[in-house]
Amino acid sequence: MGRTDKYIVTELKEPPEKKAIAESYSKFAKRILWMDKNVVEGAFHMNTAWYLKATESLESVPHSHDTDEIIGFFGNNPADPYDLGGEIEFWLEDEKHVLTKSCMLFVPAGMKHCPMVLKRIDRPIFHFTTVTGGKYIKEEA
Repeated sequence: MGRTDKYIVTELKEPPEKKAIAESYSKFAKRILWMDKNVVEGAFHMNTAWYLKATESLESVPHSHDTDEIIGFFGNNPADPYDLGGEIEFWLEDEKHVLTKSCMLFVPAGMKHCPMVLKRIDRPIFHFTTVTGGKYIKEEA
């Protein structure tokens, strides 16, 4: 084992609160990898998944974080990488956005965001969240 192997994550290591919802989550998505300070000492949070089916609400309650967050949604058409291959409803503060193109959202610390609804999934959508804190901690609004 190399000295820097501990920085490479190739297996899903979900936190207990995400393991508790894994069965219901698997009905519409496939989590790929999770990283935070509990997986790699000193790491900030990043979560990755494929969204596979439409669902009414993923995050039904608006919340915020005490650190910045970047959220990404990417289609999987190499001929048109900006085609999301679906439609996602996403709220920032009290403003609804309908996402139909591959995109990244910057959510400043303290900004209320969600609900998020997977309105239509024509092809799998790659999703990630990155929170600059060591763990994904949300405060419901």
